[in-house]
Amino acid sequence: MIEASHLYKTFRVRAPKQPNGGIRSFLRLDSIDKEAVRDVSFSINKGEFTGFIGPNGAGKSTTIKMLSGILHPTSGEVRLGGINPHRKRKEAARSLGVLFGQRSQLWWDLPLKDSFEVLGAMYRMEERQRHKRVAELNDLLHLGEFLDTPVRKLSLGQRMRGDLAAALLHEPSILILDEPTIGLDASAKRDIRSLLRSINKELGTTIMLTTHDMDDIEQLCSRVIVITEGSLHYDGPLEGLRSKIGMPALIEVTYRTLEQAEKAWTHVQSSSSADGKQLQERTITVECSLEQYRFMDILRELEAFGELEDARMREADFDEAVHLLYPDLKQIKA
Repeated sequence: MIEASHLYKTFRVRAPKQPNGGIRSFLRLDSIDKEAVRDVSFSINKGEFTGFIGPNGAGKSTTIKMLSGILHPTSGEVRLGGINPHRKRKEAARSLGVLFGQRSQLWWDLPLKDSFEVLGAMYRMEERQRHKRVAELNDLLHLGEFLDTPVRKLSLGQRMRGDLAAALLHEPSILILDEPTIGLDASAKRDIRSLLRSINKELGTTIMLTTHDMDDIEQLCSRVIVITEGSLHYDGPLEGLRSKIGMPALIEVTYRTLEQAEKAWTHVQSSSSADGKQLQERTITVECSLEQYRFMDILRELEAFGELEDARMREADFDEAVHLLYPDLKQIKA
């Protein structure tokens, strides 16, 4: 459904001024070519839910804009459902819905339902077809309580649901989402994720998601594409990314007494099989590589210091995986 073939994008930007270049260097308007995307190729099948991640400035937004037809690639080709969005923009737009978390396509002073009416006219939808589609989206996104409310009076979570409905109004087979949960509280994020999951499963919509919230990726995406410095770094399943980075497993054990936990903690600090992460009251958390050591062997080692009240294993947070993948990433939004 989404095909990107050898995409390149180069921008002409003003060259930095030389500090010792004198007045002439400040008056001269020199420019240089800056390569934002370099030989990016991937294909997303019908019904896939794919995450597209990378640090700030990696080329995510540029790639998304090329996929949606907003930017023309310097070279390479894009196809959406077999249609090139740069040569047949209107035809491609009918199969594509786009949502930018920081920009709304709704009319600020109009009631939400009026925004749908304007968008329906833009997509040349018949009135009966639009009413039917709004009713379907109302069932899915629960819009009824604020359809008559001006967009400026909606909460951020309500506006995001309205923007989702707007992106889906013309029944696109492809949905591209850029930071759909940005700025939302935990409850609203949970609701939006649930809605996106339903859209993908119940409507069969192919979804490509860009986000800095790694919980979005873990909870929604079956596949992840990583871009860094304009080039693809990884394309595959989430578990494959964990293996590529060598993510450790986390083991949490709770002892009967604090004294036992403290003894075990002292041992872990000097142990070669596991590294200490945290000591909290009677619970210690250690990390280890399950490729080198078996879980039961480490558990037996920890049992030597006292009776265990509880023990469990979990994988490290994906946020940590991202920090390991590109350590120059300055901010991960939770």
